[in-house]
Amino acid sequence: MTTDALLHAADSALRTLLATPRAARPAPLASAHDVAAPLTAAEKQLSGALMRVNHVGEVCAQALYTGQALSCQDPALRQQLDAACREETDHLAWTAQRLAELGERPSLLNPLWYAGAFAMGFAAGKLGGDRVSLGFVVETERQVEAHLASHMDQLPAHDHASRAIVQQMKADEVAHARMAERAGAVDLPLPVRGLMKLAAKVMTSVAHRI
Repeated sequence: MTTDALLHAADSALRTLLATPRAARPAPLASAHDVAAPLTAAEKQLSGALMRVNHVGEVCAQALYTGQALSCQDPALRQQLDAACREETDHLAWTAQRLAELGERPSLLNPLWYAGAFAMGFAAGKLGGDRVSLGFVVETERQVEAHLASHMDQLPAHDHASRAIVQQMKADEVAHARMAERAGAVDLPLPVRGLMKLAAKVMTSVAHRI
């Protein structure tokens, strides 16, 4: 583990938690056929809570990929993880922008979420090796995909801006899981997958409100 790698990890944490994220891609737009309608106060609150949860997920994604890249042994794989992390930065920026549009704030516990996800990502690569680390990516992205699909069911039907963002995020997460599978991911044991689901449930439940 080089000094440069440690500095890169520290820089990633500071940029995720303190800086305004910059997307490489423009935020997804609603279809021209979608009829725009103003959201009620209750609908704004619901959309804001859901987008706050999604923003937390993207904070965790930055931490997870950074931790995994730091512990990765294969330089080519490290580049893939870094590329996926940069794509997740788009998601971070989109969700932050949508939160502001809805008049909502990010989770107050983002430093805690980041630290936990970074520790899990680093441990997965350090203790299990690259294939286990990739298996962690696959399982994480599968759970995130299911989580985003549930948000598509919960978001107000005419909140087309939020729905367009969530739909694109969902497609990107599927691509990340496939990348990890092609790179040689192994299936994680059932107890590990269960613990990951439990941790995600705690995070989403708390972030919905705080």
